[in-house]
Amino acid sequence: MVEIRQEPIDTLPQGPGEDGAKYRLIYAKSKVYVNPTVYARDNIPGFAAIVKREALTSTYLLAWIPESLLTEKGQEEWDKFLRTEERPLVDDEEEDGVLIDLPIPRAESYAFSVPLTSVYSLIVQPPSLSSWYGSIGINLSSGSTLPTLYFHDDESHSFTLPSKSSSSPSASTSYPPPPSLAGQAATGRPITSWGGEDLLSRLRSYASLLRSNLQSTLYLVDPSKADIEAHSTQLFSDDAVDEILARSSYANSHSPVPAHRRPRPLSGNNTPPNPYSQHSSVLHRSMPMLPSTSGASSQARAALLQSFANITRATRHAAQNILSHPLAKPIVPHLPDPVKSLVNANGDLEWGSWVEKGGVGEFESARVYLARWARIVAEEGERARRREAQAIPANAAASTTEERGELGIFELLHSTANLPTPKSSRDPKHPVDVEVLGEWFAPDGRPTISMEKLRMEIFRKGVSDKYDARRKLWPYLLGVYAWDVTEAERQRLWEAKMKRYHELKDEWFGKSEVFDRQDIVEERHRIDVDCRRTDRTHPLFANQEGSDAALDPEKQQDRRYSTISPTSNEVGAQSPSNEHIDRLASILLTYNFYEKHLGYVQGMSDLCAPLYVVAGSDEPLTFWCFVEVMDRMKQNFLRDQSGMKKQLSTLQQLLRVMDPELYRHFEKTEGLNLFFCFRWILIAFKREFPFEDVLRLWEVLWTDYYTNGMILFVALAVLESHRDVILRYLVEFDEILKYCNELSMTIELDTTLAQAEVLFLSFQQLVADMDRRRIEQNAWATDGLRHRKGGTTLAPDVAFPELSEELRELLVAHRA
Repeated sequence: MVEIRQEPIDTLPQGPGEDGAKYRLIYAKSKVYVNPTVYARDNIPGFAAIVKREALTSTYLLAWIPESLLTEKGQEEWDKFLRTEERPLVDDEEEDGVLIDLPIPRAESYAFSVPLTSVYSLIVQPPSLSSWYGSIGINLSSGSTLPTLYFHDDESHSFTLPSKSSSSPSASTSYPPPPSLAGQAATGRPITSWGGEDLLSRLRSYASLLRSNLQSTLYLVDPSKADIEAHSTQLFSDDAVDEILARSSYANSHSPVPAHRRPRPLSGNNTPPNPYSQHSSVLHRSMPMLPSTSGASSQARAALLQSFANITRATRHAAQNILSHPLAKPIVPHLPDPVKSLVNANGDLEWGSWVEKGGVGEFESARVYLARWARIVAEEGERARRREAQAIPANAAASTTEERGELGIFELLHSTANLPTPKSSRDPKHPVDVEVLGEWFAPDGRPTISMEKLRMEIFRKGVSDKYDARRKLWPYLLGVYAWDVTEAERQRLWEAKMKRYHELKDEWFGKSEVFDRQDIVEERHRIDVDCRRTDRTHPLFANQEGSDAALDPEKQQDRRYSTISPTSNEVGAQSPSNEHIDRLASILLTYNFYEKHLGYVQGMSDLCAPLYVVAGSDEPLTFWCFVEVMDRMKQNFLRDQSGMKKQLSTLQQLLRVMDPELYRHFEKTEGLNLFFCFRWILIAFKREFPFEDVLRLWEVLWTDYYTNGMILFVALAVLESHRDVILRYLVEFDEILKYCNELSMTIELDTTLAQAEVLFLSFQQLVADMDRRRIEQNAWATDGLRHRKGGTTLAPDVAFPELSEELRELLVAHRA
């Protein structure tokens, strides 16, 4: 247990009234957590509070008080915090604040209360893909750091507070209920899109907050003059470039960038973009946009940016015209590089050189659009090449394929090790169907082929989407159905699993003392929020429940303990549900009882929904398939993200061995963290491909035919497919991140899987060749004989890259 220590200057009286001071609670925010460990079960809920210490000299305190300490003080003290959170914002709020007994802090409770004058800075991390709940870290002037506060807005009282007026015309139909429509209507106070921002807005009333231009997440509290000068350096915002391009004639000029890929002009209304629309968790994605307060200033800024764009464009064209004149050739070599890059040897405008070297900010974002354009051109060229290949005779096509290689842009084996380039064995045009599956079993139900043969067939051909072929094959592939047994034995084992599922479900289903327990209510709430948003375009989850279900008493009783939404009030505020969404939520809640240590984590619904569709709404079958999938991917959902870090680290090492040039480019652009691959691996490309392609991809990954880490080679194949665009156009990490995020729903699956297979076989050859040559090199150094140079024999001074255990684990296939 970590003990939170405070310096003497920050120590407060250990009991109310010891020095005659009174403590007035003027702000409270519920469900603010401290996470002492990486496990969710150890999280401590509490209240973030602003307290006014009334004495000869008033002092404002920033405090965090766990719910356990308030419970010890009694219901009356608890109610004071809830009333303060619900209280409308008024002018004399400080005088209207309730008097409280400040709890005595204990080290094991992580509680703290410090004067605002002793707080040096705040580290504000809004909700993002890697942090589902935003957080605020507190640094003291003494150098100490207080526990980080995590804002669980989906549980907070002020965010989920129902409106007092049931006839409000602005009732929301989305979930979570937008704070501006629910919490604001009930409390009268304006509520922002995130609880941390709400706290910051209140702190600004009692202290000066300065957001650093050097680090966007850093807020200085009552900064000194030196801090103001150091952190107030004006920097261009990330969207300034898009605004310049949108308002300049570039948007309407002749450009290689397709019209639908160019920057969109800003709309005529003054509605600002949602600050969490690009980097948001599922929890905050539907929250409302912040109100606009800078209508006039934004118009003035737009006019200024338009003027700058016009001046820049006119200057560039004038410089091009002058430097393109033949008389200017003698002076061109003596000009600065940015100016020299405007012309090439022939005196023409050198667009690519300007993009790579130019110092004008507007072209930094232009690189992203050029990269998209180049990708579209390359994809169209690849489609044209395939159409031509189909028209070429078979023998000519074979020679062309052999000459070009399977990867086209990736010729590492040939160029470095002189090894033959492998070829893909995939044949997705002839998937395994029900008829083929029937031929694999004897009359007694025992298979006539080995599991190795089954994996190979599914890896190479996939499974047909007709006649429930996947529903019959996936349980074997995942290990839900026993393979090398008779049908009678297989049925007996499956009945035992069905019984076990119903036993797990009976732990909560129909038992109000469990179903309404606080920890289960919180788990239900998280599951319900996710399930109502998962795959809502699929027909199974798209339809709303009919009214006849609401009139059926038997179904009503069933829904009482199967609908995961904690309260009936919240059901009406969320996206509409139906029977299948409720069943999906039931499966996930049952898994919470099956896997108590991990529980439910956001993103699991993305993995469970396709299984539910393929299983034909069969709950036990979906559950046990989900258990097997989670056994493979459990590491992705650990709170400390150690599993994701390991996989991204392995992918980084793999990239270094397979494509050193691209690795060095990521190193220069500070992109070696490969954060743009995070979502790909976390939920197995669920959001990068259409639903049907996701099913085809997953069944290939589950075969473990070549390696248990095939998903890393799929990620590498995607990067390799776009390597030329990345190397040529994208020179900043933000550009690479934006480009990779926008690849969603544009990746061609069969080509990617073929490239992934070739990449693995290439890696396997490289490792075998490196090991063989290392043995030869050691023999060369120890036998003392002279060897003829040439052939494949290496000189003794050749250095080989060391392969980590993580890379060698990629050569392991089939899970235990």
